[in-house]
Amino acid sequence: MKIAMIGHKRIPSREGGVEIVVEELSTRLVLMGHAVTAYNRKGKNVADKNADKEAHKLKSYKGIRIVHVPTPDLKALNAVVYSFLATIFALLGNYDVIHYHAEGPCAMLVIPHFFGIRTIATIHGLDWQRAKWGGFATKYLKFGEKIAARYADEVIVLSRNVQQYFLDTYGRQTIYIPNGVNRTEFLEPDRIVKKFGLEKEKYILYLGRIVPEKGITYLLEAFSKIDTDMKLVIAGGGSHSGDFMQEVMDMAKKDSRVVMTGFVQGNTLTELFGNCYMYVLPSDIEGMPISLLEAMSFGRRCLASDIPENTEACREYANYFKKSDVEDLKKKLEESIANPGSFHKFDEIMDYCYKRFDWNKVTGASVRLYIDAILNVERINNI
Repeated sequence: MKIAMIGHKRIPSREGGVEIVVEELSTRLVLMGHAVTAYNRKGKNVADKNADKEAHKLKSYKGIRIVHVPTPDLKALNAVVYSFLATIFALLGNYDVIHYHAEGPCAMLVIPHFFGIRTIATIHGLDWQRAKWGGFATKYLKFGEKIAARYADEVIVLSRNVQQYFLDTYGRQTIYIPNGVNRTEFLEPDRIVKKFGLEKEKYILYLGRIVPEKGITYLLEAFSKIDTDMKLVIAGGGSHSGDFMQEVMDMAKKDSRVVMTGFVQGNTLTELFGNCYMYVLPSDIEGMPISLLEAMSFGRRCLASDIPENTEACREYANYFKKSDVEDLKKKLEESIANPGSFHKFDEIMDYCYKRFDWNKVTGASVRLYIDAILNVERINNI
């Protein structure tokens, strides 16, 4: 099959979960013999300020054809202009399937639909709920959601919570296909020692985008109230939220135990995951938290907010605190540090993660949906 991917910022990239999903799915589709084109946004890499300047010249990556779409840096127009232009380019590509990712880009899905091209939409989360968006952007994201619900041949969701939302709101049956993880490579602390002064099992880690809905300010406030010689590592870059990034940096400066690493990838990221005492995800909103799955793939202890997307992903293999509740987060941090035995064992966490979250299964399920869309076969089974 000839397949187009639209909706991500760029691949290769770890700017967000959408980018990881598109890369992992596309590379496996290529290995299966399919022809995949990824429509990258040609704009600033907000998360990684030191991203390779040659990235915009990349024409292929691991067998994936790369097309660069001119995109304005203005956040209000970024997704609108990109997804429209990418869709127009894709109309000329003679694709069997165009796979849209995220609610905003799905607004353009109606165009190939009217041309008789099969479309798949993956809803990575209810993006209009995120605090960074203003009035116009929120309405546009909801519009994209409605377009996906009405016109996509198949809609993929990453959580049962969102699956129920689409059924209740639009009467739309969706396909539940969770994200996956890769087999873990453990590295002893080296770069993180030299660059950040971190010791094995002597720090608590948050790794992800520095945006309001991730609950990072709750974590910083709760951590400031506990008595521990552990460090708190905040790893990640911003995403169209410069004022919030400054707020986080200002809070971090008040506590010498807090280490802000900026955007990380490669061996540095592997070392951070594999050597932390505990991973914390204090989000108010998630789609399906890949960082949480990755932490479990390293067998790490995990403490997360009790939103359905987190509890569904980790089940009893993580500990939880009440969403947005700083005092409860403080209490759970103290308990987790004092009692490591309250978590499942290292190998139990890894075993659960690898059995449940498998990129090969994700790819196989996606291919079946592509074929069903082309053949106009209704599928209601999940992965």
